[in-house]
This record gives sequence, C-alpha cells and structure tokens, in this order.
Amino acid sequence: MERLSVRVPGPLSSGEEAPQAQRLILLVFFKRRLPKSAVTWQNRNLSFRILEEDTMDRLDAMSTFLAVVEAGSLSAAARQMKTPLTTVSRKVSELESHLRIKLFNRSSRQLVLTDAGGSYLAACKRIIADVTEAERMASGEFTAPTGELTVTAPVSLGRTHLIPILAEFLKTYPDIRTNLILTDRVQSLFQEQVDVGLRIGTLPDSSLIAVPVGTTRSVVCANPRYLAARGTPRKPEDLAGHDCISYPAITSPDVWTFTVDKTTVAVPMRPRLVVSNAEAACDAACAGMGITIALSYHFHAGLRCGSLTTLLDEFRPPTMPVNLVYTADKFLPIKVRAFLDFAAPRLKRVLAELAR
Repeated sequence: MERLSVRVPGPLSSGEEAPQAQRLILLVFFKRRLPKSAVTWQNRNLSFRILEEDTMDRLDAMSTFLAVVEAGSLSAAARQMKTPLTTVSRKVSELESHLRIKLFNRSSRQLVLTDAGGSYLAACKRIIADVTEAERMASGEFTAPTGELTVTAPVSLGRTHLIPILAEFLKTYPDIRTNLILTDRVQSLFQEQVDVGLRIGTLPDSSLIAVPVGTTRSVVCANPRYLAARGTPRKPEDLAGHDCISYPAITSPDVWTFTVDKTTVAVPMRPRLVVSNAEAACDAACAGMGITIALSYHFHAGLRCGSLTTLLDEFRPPTMPVNLVYTADKFLPIKVRAFLDFAAPRLKRVLAELAR
C-alpha cells in the first residue's frame, strides 16, 4: 500500500484533532489529486484512509441531506436540486449506512428527523459553512467585493425600503450577486448561512455584531370612516368595544400591550380578524374593517394618503431598535463590509423620515 505523509500547517498540536471541515477539505483534495490507490494520510495522532471502493462523496451527501431537511421530503428536495428522486434517496440511504445511524423516521406522508439526525444536521451546517468560507477565501471574496451575498429582512421593510437600496448597491458592485430572503420569522444567520440580517427589536444573541440604523415602534391605526361610525377609543380599555384586526407576528392576538404612566399594560383582546401578514392587516384597516396594530412603517402609505389615522398615541410602547447584524467571523468578506457601508447610512435616512 502506498503511504503519503503530509504535515498540515496551523495550530494543530499533539493530541488535537483537525476540525471535521478540515478533514473533509483534505479528503476532497486527495480524492481528486491522488492515483486510484489506497492512501493513508497521517499527522501525529490523526489518520484516515481513502479507499477506492468508498465512492460516496461525503460533502455531496451532506448537501443532499440538508436539502431534504429544508424541503421536507425526498421528492421536494429532488425537484429543488433538479436531481432524480432515486439519486436523492440513494444518497440519504448511503449516508445512513456510512454513519450506521437512522437519520429520519419515515412514514407515507412525511420525514421526521431522529435525535441522531438532528445532531448530525447541526454538524452538517457547521461543516458546509466552513467549506463555503474556505471556497470564498480561495475565490477572492476576502480581497474584493465579489460573490453571492445573502441578506434577510422583514417582508414589508425589505420590500418597500431595502429593495431600492439593493438596486443601487448592485449597480455599484456588478460582481456581487444577492439572495434576498424576506420573512417575518427571525432566522439564524449561522445555520441558514445568511451574511447580513435586518432585525427589529432587542437582540438576544450576543454573538451577533449590530450596526444601528434607526428605530421603529408599534402604532394603532384605523380608517377615519370606521372611527366616525363606531367612535374613537380614548384609552386602551376602550378597544374591547371595537372590531380589531391582529397580526400575530407583531403582537399576540389575545393581548395588546400599551404604556400607561411608564408602566406596560396588557389589554385582553378578542380580534374580529386575524391575518398572516402586516400588509393584510393594513389593507383591512384601510377598508374600514376595524382597528389594527403594527409597526409604523407598515402604515406609512396609508397615513400619507389619509386612508388611515393613528389613535391612542399617548399609550404607545417604547421604540424598538433596528439593526443590520452579521456574525462575528474572524475574516469579514469584503462584499459584507461593502454592503454594510453602503446600506447603513441609506437605511438611517429612510427610518428617520418614517419616524417623522
């Protein structure tokens, strides 16, 4: 058997194992560069074998596994990957055989991760992220603004105010491609491999680095015609006699909070209408269906044209911070720095105008 010894530079010391991503990168390197013979790679206490009969590409299998988890089924993953269903199923089965564990509990309707599958999922995301960073470094993303930039933002704020900024940004940096994810669900930047997030509210995760760009606050609004017919509530308790419209991502459908004498007061609610996004809540209020609560930028257009008016202003909760956030990596890609420098001052101007 041919033996090849390789010394790996870096902080590897006696008794330490190389990170899994490093092992996989070396695995790919050797499989592509060495003759078709069994090879043993050794570095102090770390050794592994690459055998000719082991044909499964582990990184490719991990990517397939991640795609199946995110899509929710083998068939959905196959459609997204534009790969035959039999290929996707075979790769998952091979991965389970290789690991000697069951990744999914299978039924006729759905796939459910096992406990072992959940643990392996978290590890896969870390490894793919490490490999992706290595590829970015090799492709020059840490020396020039290039490559794909993934940004996430709340739906309405992203659609109406971030997209115009992105349009300018892409004209300025033609070598950058952008993947914009608009969702009102808070995503994990690390697990979802997102470069920059636009976040509203206090940040619970101290591992994120925040760039403040302004503030926003929740506002209660209604159509003037509705208030003329039903009366204008003067204090939060008066909402009990009104038709109310709730959007659960902003506040609980059953409880709206207000500030009374610097104290937070929870007011029980029985909403007449519950909607799945803020745009629908705003549209319903504009149509005179009732009183709703959302963030101030949701109502900007309606307030400007007179189809909405604010109420209970003296009981508004405190403002909430708006930040651009990114992960505290050792190396910050130039594309991320370019986006932060470009978007932050423009978002500050937009949010300052919305607060007037």
